Amino acid sequence: MMLGNGSDKATMEYTLKYNPPMDLTVAKTNLKEIKQVLEQLGVVFILGSGTCLGATRDKALMPWDDDIDLLSVLGVNGLTEAKVDAVADALRGKGYFIREFAMANSKAFATVKNYVRISLECVRTVDDIIYLFPGGFKIPASMFTQPKEIEFLGEQFLVPNPPEDYLRLKYGEEWMVPKKAGEYEIDVVGKIPDAGFVGQPLRIRVIDHEGNPVSEAEVVLVGSGRSRTDQGGYAQLLLPGPDFCSLIIRYTEHEQVLYMEEIEPGQTYVYRADAASKAASGVSGEIGTLGNLLLVE
Repeated sequence: MMLGNGSDKATMEYTLKYNPPMDLTVAKTNLKEIKQVLEQLGVVFILGSGTCLGATRDKALMPWDDDIDLLSVLGVNGLTEAKVDAVADALRGKGYFIREFAMANSKAFATVKNYVRISLECVRTVDDIIYLFPGGFKIPASMFTQPKEIEFLGEQFLVPNPPEDYLRLKYGEEWMVPKKAGEYEIDVVGKIPDAGFVGQPLRIRVIDHEGNPVSEAEVVLVGSGRSRTDQGGYAQLLLPGPDFCSLIIRYTEHEQVLYMEEIEPGQTYVYRADAASKAASGVSGEIGTLGNLLLVE
C-alpha cells in the first residue's frame, strides 16, 4: 500500500525506497505539465536514462518504469543554479512535492505528484565530459549540449545525440533487449570502472539472513573502489564527501545492487540481507534503491 497523499514527503520517501511502477496516464500528464513549466522558464532539457530508453526503443514509457528522468546542463542555454531553484518553486506552486539532492556532479531534485516521481538532474561539464549517476558514469558533453529532437507522446522532446550511443554507454550492448526493473541494475553499475577515489573512510557491515556477520563479502562502492569484509563483517571504503552512491554486495549465493544510497564518510552502516530481501519481495519495482543501509549512530 502506498504511503502519503500522493504529493507529499511520505509519498516521496516511499517511492524512493520501493520504486513502484508509475501510473502511465498520470506520468504522461505530469511530464507534459513539467515540460510546459520548463519551457516557460527557458530551461532546455532532455530525456535521460529509462525515459530515453523507452522513448527511443519502445516509443513509449516503459510500463514497469518507476520514474521519469530529465536532464539539463548547467552553464548551457543560460541555465544557472538560481534558475533551477526557480523551476522547483514553480512546480511547488502547481502542487508538486520537491526533494532536493546534494550530488557531487550536479544540482538535482525529484518531484512527486499523484504518486508519480519525476527527477531533474542538472549536470556540470568538466573538460567536455559529463559525469552522471551512478558512480561518475562518463559521457561526452556534446551528447547533451547538441541534443536530438524526437516525437514522443504526441509532442517534441530532446534526447542525447545520438541516443543509441548514449544508451549503449548507459546500459551496454544489449540495450535493445527489454529488461524490467531489478534486472538491469547490474548491467548499469557492473561495467563502471573503479576510479580509486581519495577521501575519508566509511565502514559497511554485512549481515546475512540469519543476522550473522559475513566475512570475505565483496562490497563495491560503484565508481570508487571495493573492499572485502573482515571476520566481524566490516568493510572499509573511501568517499570524498557526502553523496548518493550505488553499491554492490556480493558473497556466496548472494548479490544485491543498492542503486541509490545516501552515505557519508566517517560513518558506519549496516547492510542486512533479510531487510533488503523483504523490502524487494513486497513491491514490484526496482529493488535495493534507497535506505537499505542502516546508519549506526
